[in-house]
Amino acid sequence: MAACFAVRTEVFVVEQSVPPSVEYDAYDADAVHVLAVDPDGKPLGTGRLLYGAAALAKTGSEGVGSLGRLAVSAAARGLGVGVALVRAIEAEAAGRGLTAVDLGAQTHALGFYERLGYEAYGPEFLDAGIPHRSMRRRLAAG
Repeated sequence: MAACFAVRTEVFVVEQSVPPSVEYDAYDADAVHVLAVDPDGKPLGTGRLLYGAAALAKTGSEGVGSLGRLAVSAAARGLGVGVALVRAIEAEAAGRGLTAVDLGAQTHALGFYERLGYEAYGPEFLDAGIPHRSMRRRLAAG
């Protein structure tokens, strides 16, 4: 968890000026966290999956997971780390029987998620003062 939090601090708190009181929340305790590391074990990126009752508040359905807190360190951007993290979270969601994954994408990242099969829906909204759009990707059955 310390490595996941270190990447999130670097990206969200330092780079994007998200207050730590907003970045870290009660969902962290029960979420599934993923971590990408280089061959030497240095953290490169992280993300989390909320599922079940925790996802219900964010997605409106216990059958839809919530992908969040996806962060890739500046030095690792453009290396495919983000794609690998999203796919790992989707695999975890599918393994838990979820039918789809939702996320709140920063608007500058919409194209990234669209290339991975996510579709935007609903109006733009602010999260931590940053413009976002809701997105969803249905998972293959079975």
